[in-house]
Amino acid sequence: MAGGGTRNWRLVRADTDAVPPSARRFMARARQRRLRAALPWLAGAGVLLLAGGVTWVVYGTSVLGVKTVEVAGAQSLDPGQVRAAAAVPDARPLARVDLGEVAARVRGLAPVDKVTVTRSWPSTLRIEVVERVAVAAVPIRDQFTLIDDEGVPFEVAAAAPAGLPLARLEKPGPADANTGSALKVLAALSDDLREQLVAISVASPVAIRLELRGGRVVIWGDDTESDLKSKVATSLLGRKSAEIDVSAPKIVTIR
Repeated sequence: MAGGGTRNWRLVRADTDAVPPSARRFMARARQRRLRAALPWLAGAGVLLLAGGVTWVVYGTSVLGVKTVEVAGAQSLDPGQVRAAAAVPDARPLARVDLGEVAARVRGLAPVDKVTVTRSWPSTLRIEVVERVAVAAVPIRDQFTLIDDEGVPFEVAAAAPAGLPLARLEKPGPADANTGSALKVLAALSDDLREQLVAISVASPVAIRLELRGGRVVIWGDDTESDLKSKVATSLLGRKSAEIDVSAPKIVTIR
């Protein structure tokens, strides 16, 4: 510009009417396309954020933490013993509790035969136990060790429980042959024999004898043919005899 002057520039907002309608429609459609293209990404990001938040609440906070440990099925055991064995920290996220580990710890209690551990949302852990049932009491010195139908010793009592036969065994246990023989014979006894039974004595797997009320004895022999021996012995209970020998059940001796 002549005279060394300078130009003054000024931005002017164009009136909407200055943009042709076709151009406006094109730009609107372009914006819509961009928005539609972005929607799946926005939705995915929202889902991820929501899932991350829920996961953090469930697994990383005490909002859904353990507040109650519910024990069912305990009879000889105190529920407090079961909770102590479970060893689940208060407020631990319920989702992070290893149910298998808890069950294994509770199963370590001698009276527990089976255990089931489940979650009860939002904040309760439920432990259901099935306790062992005694089938005989083994006298050991001045105490009595209770064993179940698998031969597992699980409780020591100062006195033999009423109605429970004694099992005279040296080393009671699931791996002991004498214990196995005693359990096999006990399972085969008739109701009448079981009612008369005071004790079963197993010196060896081939030297089994039953001690009945009134000082009577049944010589059983080994644990084979126990069902037949039980029937024969039961049929002879009405005889006046101090000893019934059914070790050879087809050739019975009565004394």
